[in-house]
Amino acid sequence: MGFFSKIKEGLKKTRDVVVGQIDSMLKSFKKIDEELFEELEELLVMGDVGVPTAQKICDELRARVKKEGITDPAEINNLLCEITADLLRGNQELRISTKPSVILVIGVNGVGKTTTIGKLANDLRSRGKRVTLAAADTFRAAAIDQLQIWADRSGADIIKQNEGSDPAAVVYDAISSAKAKGSDVIICDTAGRLHNKKHLMDELAKINRIIDRELPDADKEILLVLDATTGQNAVNQAVEFRKATGITGIVLTKLDGTAKGGVVLAIRDGLDIPVKYIGVGEQIDDLQPFDPDSFAKALFDRGEDND
Repeated sequence: MGFFSKIKEGLKKTRDVVVGQIDSMLKSFKKIDEELFEELEELLVMGDVGVPTAQKICDELRARVKKEGITDPAEINNLLCEITADLLRGNQELRISTKPSVILVIGVNGVGKTTTIGKLANDLRSRGKRVTLAAADTFRAAAIDQLQIWADRSGADIIKQNEGSDPAAVVYDAISSAKAKGSDVIICDTAGRLHNKKHLMDELAKINRIIDRELPDADKEILLVLDATTGQNAVNQAVEFRKATGITGIVLTKLDGTAKGGVVLAIRDGLDIPVKYIGVGEQIDDLQPFDPDSFAKALFDRGEDND
């Protein structure tokens, strides 16, 4: 299955529910009027786009319709696709130009964080990068074991210690190993920290200090992994994590299992945090670098869905 096909298949539930309702609504209108825009805004909000972003999309749509003299409701879909892509565009590429670069992966338990790291390592390895994994989620023995499995699958190096070890010490060892072996990227797993657990946030700050001290000039990404199936709750998580630490990007997992794919727009526009990867399946290559144009096209393309 090709790159675009995977994204399109992964967004099928969102497309069928949200865009399907928009299609039906547009077909019920003979002309473009304020009632159409109000119904569209309501459907976007129901699709987890969020109220401010839905309003922004509809305001832009009104302006484009007026400017271009569009009168046929059937043309709204193409405009929605273009506006969505514009809204999502910017800073979606990983910044990993230094050697080594560091990717710190954070998020609550259950969002697919460790699996995401394994898939990310596989993606970078497929691009010829040497990758070192730091098993710094030392609160769960299962997390260390799981990361070892992903290291074996992807061909990445892994640095780990025993359960209960100091996470910052694991990161320090991983940096030392990466320097010695000439790794291109260090990916650090972290404990599934809830925003209200102060000691876990303190630990994250300690890890950041180690990275900044040992690799002061390195590119550093702090990626927050969110579960798309939680919809607006994912937005709330992002808000809370951003209070505690800088976030440079979002990885949105489980898009294939939900009709709440509109949350991508709420996060990108409402929080001004770029989405860098999306998860659209269970396979090792189902974590895709986020492409705003492909995403928008896959979301609004109603042709040739296979049931």
